[in-house]
Amino acid sequence: MRLAILIKHLEEFAPLNYQEDYDNSGLLIGNADQEIHGALVALDCTEAIVDEAIAQNCNLIITHHPIVFKGLKKLTGKNYVERVVLKAIRHNIALYAIHTNLDHVKYGVNGVISQRLGLKNIKILSPKTSLLKKLVTFCPTAQAAAVRSALFEAGAGGIGNYSECSFNAEGTGTFRAGEDTNAFVGEKGVRQHESEVRIETVFLVQDERKVLLALFENHPYEEVAYDIYPLGNRLDTVGAGMVGWLEHEMDGKDFLHLVKDRMDAEVIRHTKLLPKRIKKVAVCGGSGSFLLKDAIAAGADAFVTADFKYHEFFDADEKLVIADIGHFESEQFTSNLLIDIIQEKFPNFAIRLTEHNTNPINYFI
Repeated sequence: MRLAILIKHLEEFAPLNYQEDYDNSGLLIGNADQEIHGALVALDCTEAIVDEAIAQNCNLIITHHPIVFKGLKKLTGKNYVERVVLKAIRHNIALYAIHTNLDHVKYGVNGVISQRLGLKNIKILSPKTSLLKKLVTFCPTAQAAAVRSALFEAGAGGIGNYSECSFNAEGTGTFRAGEDTNAFVGEKGVRQHESEVRIETVFLVQDERKVLLALFENHPYEEVAYDIYPLGNRLDTVGAGMVGWLEHEMDGKDFLHLVKDRMDAEVIRHTKLLPKRIKKVAVCGGSGSFLLKDAIAAGADAFVTADFKYHEFFDADEKLVIADIGHFESEQFTSNLLIDIIQEKFPNFAIRLTEHNTNPINYFI
């Protein structure tokens, strides 16, 4: 299988434009046209992971965290990042990372955490904006239905749980065809008045090329009149963190036991347990302290995440319980998610879960 085919599937699930500006998701090393005969999946890419890929005859490594995160100015092997890159190149192993874009989709990293904790009615804690655009076009009345259907088929018109959404208004368009035209209606050099429908619909930013191609291929006019507007609307299905409800409320200590067990965490750093019982829970895989205000605003009784600094624990201000389970622990099941995503589409593709624990943190208990 060509690597490009697998990448296309992964990026349909978690589009690259959903990643944070600081991130470096996507194909890091390799050629999208190369043939891949096996993939190894891990949370991090280390030298041991590359050695495992070599031993298992895998020429692709898929990780959550990108090994190339900041700019590389030299490749001399002086640190583990450079050594990993050099070894991967030497053995013709492609490296692909799917990081904050996988964090930001509903059934991504935070969806896995929510599922493991048994949360119900989950929703994005901090939805992203500027991921939608509006298309406005003008079409002869008789062809409007066909153009709308083509736009919907290309992915336009989705709003929440609704599809094929559009607004339509009838009016009159005018134009005068020049000598070098092949006008659909009207005479050259004569102003034409045509009954038209103004069609408005929204689409995801990453679908713009596909939507415009559908418009141009199905619109009857030689020159298609259209406008595209960027929208600042929230996209409630994409963003950071999640929040949901436990099936049964529980006291703080029982909740921490649940988290420790379900997330396979060796230790939990937490704020003072509060008198109120835990019912509504916010989660964020990885470093989630930036979402504390959102968790409080959402009315969460607890916030399960990682990488809180000492002074940040004070910011809970006895409004909720912070449960810091560790970065690796919060994201360790991401590798299983990636395997499920790939096997659902390519059940016969050789994909393996790493046998290595890449957590750089050890606990003395």
